[in-house]
Amino acid sequence: MANTTSAKKATRKIARRTEVNKSRRSRVRGFIRKVEEAIATGDQALAQAALKAAQPELMRAATKGVLHANTASRKVSRLASRVKSLQA
Repeated sequence: MANTTSAKKATRKIARRTEVNKSRRSRVRGFIRKVEEAIATGDQALAQAALKAAQPELMRAATKGVLHANTASRKVSRLASRVKSLQA
């Protein structure tokens, strides 16, 4: 248990940031799920639109520190290649 006032404040701040980060992570997962579902249906136009919506969300999560920048880039890259492979 925190004893000093600064430690108590730090605990409160951590709790607030955790809630925000959980929300952001959940939002990103939702966007990724929409792309995955669109890929599963085989509709390239729908998958392209879903990817276009998901990409800024992933990069925003990276800038906010929810995801590592390389992780976000990797996810976008892999999703994009899968969407692109639908036209073949």
